[in-house]
Parts: sequence; structure tokens; C-alpha cells
Amino acid sequence: MKTIPAEIIRQVFMILFIVLMGGILFKSLVPYLSGFLGALTLYILLLGPMKKLTSKNWRPGLAALLLLVLSFFCILLPFAGVGLMLGKKVGKGLNNFEHYINLIKQKIVIWENNFGVDLTSSIEPEKISSTLSEGLQGLLGGSVNMVIAIAMMYFILYFMLTKNEELNAALGTYTPFKKKYSGLIFNEIRKKVRSNAIGIPVVAIAQGVVALIGFLIFGIEQPFFWAVIVTVGSMVPVIGAIIGIIPVFLIALSNDNNFQAWGILLYGIIIVGTTDNIIRVYVLNKLDNVHPLITLIGVIIGVPIFGFIGLIFGPLLISLFLMMVRVYTKEYGSITSKNEVNL
Repeated sequence: MKTIPAEIIRQVFMILFIVLMGGILFKSLVPYLSGFLGALTLYILLLGPMKKLTSKNWRPGLAALLLLVLSFFCILLPFAGVGLMLGKKVGKGLNNFEHYINLIKQKIVIWENNFGVDLTSSIEPEKISSTLSEGLQGLLGGSVNMVIAIAMMYFILYFMLTKNEELNAALGTYTPFKKKYSGLIFNEIRKKVRSNAIGIPVVAIAQGVVALIGFLIFGIEQPFFWAVIVTVGSMVPVIGAIIGIIPVFLIALSNDNNFQAWGILLYGIIIVGTTDNIIRVYVLNKLDNVHPLITLIGVIIGVPIFGFIGLIFGPLLISLFLMMVRVYTKEYGSITSKNEVNL
């Protein structure tokens, strides 16, 4: 009877121990995972400016502190302000949401009587309101965990910027890939993060501005709030700006403002939609073109896991998965084999 070599047993035991400890650590850090991912995002965006400052004889610690302060006021604070505004406004809006749905149902009943169809029996305002509320809470995340995650993000980011060379050496030591594949994977991460972190907000802001012009033209109430909704919605493929246009259309329709309602709907579909297509193609091609299907699936997966930052790292997970499949195929697979039979 053959016995398993002791070396293999020790190796399997070590692998199981590493997986077990890694699982425990990962489970404990899941609530703050967005902090780690945020640090990685800012690290990739700020590494270039960091190198420029250090090349001008800036001390690494001072240069890192300057970049951290600038990122806080220029990136984090505006996003936090938008999040707080959306939380309060949407929270109040949800209280009146059922009222608007009931008004819209009354309008639809008239169409039902004219055409002899049933459209309103399946519309449940309470259920729709509850679903929207839960989705909003999942997107914004818990406030306490968010504060801890932000503190961790800046703590990690500071050491990533000041210890850049040590970080690269450590990644080269602990990454279980060949050197050529490690460079390929890191380059893919850098390109995808830059594309999503820069391209998506630029496209979304452009759509928000165009939508704001339309809201002002048609005299929509609270045009700046709805422009922010369009901006946030534009970060999600397929759904896009329509998440801000449709509610405005329905509210105007329920208030018997038919010209205003149909005007803003056509404006949103034609003008805002065209703006999205033109700017998205131009900006993302300049950075790194990500297939819309990868972005959509990534956002669907990433937002429930990571919260708002899942808009960036959801598509990245899909891209890395596909890259790992390619790396495995190049390393261990073979397209043709001597044993293959040509059909």
C-alpha cells in the first residue's frame, strides 16, 4: 500500500491553514472592504502626482499628506455631500412616493377603460417604495462603518504612497504568479481603475449638466436635485439617466402637466441619451475601453458587495476573472494538441 509523502501532507496542511486564516480575516474585514478598495483607487490616481512631488525634492511624508488633504476636499467631500443630500431628499421623496403612484394609477385606469386592458392590478405602491428604500440604504451603506472605512482608507493610503518601493517588492514576493503575468495583472488593474474612476464620473457629470439644462427649460421643480439623480444614475449602464428622467415625467404627468411631462421625456431620451453615447465612447476610448456588458454585470455584482465604490470595482472583478482565465490558458492550456482529432 502506497503512502502519501510527508512533504505533500505538510504542503496540503499549510494551504488549508492559509485558506482558513485568510477566510477568517476576510470575513472580519468585509464591512470595511470599501476602505481598502478606496485606498487602492486613490493610490493609482495619486501615484503619478506623488512621483512628481518627490522628484522635486519633496519629502515623501509631506507630499503624501498634501495629496491626502487635496483628495479629501476635492474628491471625498463632494461625494459625501451628494450622498447626504440624496439620503435626505430621497428619504422625504419616498414618503410621498405612494401618493404619486396612486395618482398615476388613476391616470392609467382611464386608459384601461378605453382599451379594455388591466395594467394597475399588479402595481403595489407600498412594495415599490420599500424596494427603493432598501436599495438606497444598500447603496449608501451604514454611516458608522463608512466613517471607519474612510479612516482606514486614508491610513492605508498614506503608507502606500510613502512606502511605494517596499509595497512593490512585497507584491512581487507574495504574488503567486510568474513575473510576466504579475506585470500584466497589475497593469490591467491600473488601467481599469483609471478608466472607471475617471471615465465614469466624467460621463455622469456631463449627462447631469445636460439634464439640468432640460429641467430648467421645461420648468421642472427642484432641477438641481433631479440633475444629481441623473448624474448618479448615469454611472450605471443600461439604467443610466432614465432613473432621473422617468420620475420627473411621472410626477409631471400626475399633476396634469402633459406638455412638461412629454417634453422632458423626449428631451431625456433624445438629447441626454445622445450625450451619453457620444461622451462615453470618446472618454472611455481615451482611457481604457470596457465592454458595456462587463460594466453592467460588474455593477450588479459590485454595488451589493462594496456599496457605492462597487461602481468601480465590480467591473474590475469581472475583468480580472477573465484575465485569470486567459493567464491559466496561456500557462497550462493548449489550443492544439497532438492528440486532438480534426473534424
